[in-house]
Amino acid sequence: MAEPDRQAIGRSGESLAQTYLCERGLVPVEINYLCKLGEIDLVMRHGDTLVFVEVRQRRNTLYGSPLETVSVAKQHKLRRAAEHYLLARRIPHNQALRFDVVGIVGSGAEAQIDWVQNAF
Repeated sequence: MAEPDRQAIGRSGESLAQTYLCERGLVPVEINYLCKLGEIDLVMRHGDTLVFVEVRQRRNTLYGSPLETVSVAKQHKLRRAAEHYLLARRIPHNQALRFDVVGIVGSGAEAQIDWVQNAF
């Protein structure tokens, strides 16, 4: 698959995830936070909690669930990017935080969305 296609699919999945989470009461803070340590797909607020969201999308589950693709190494990278975000945005050290993962199978109105709160 060509890189622009992968980027378009990624943006589409992030948009689906954001809409899904907003419908469940989360409020967007930032989309695609990029730093030298990695990328955070969505930063959202859920009540008093700042939520870092990793979005994974697959066309089908032939090779497993998109949720299964968040490896320990990826979790570590996300934590480091989140630490950078907190420092860069001067977020107080006592801010409640969590890491969620949204897995999407398919696309558009037919997509199946699984949301795991406090995934790691």
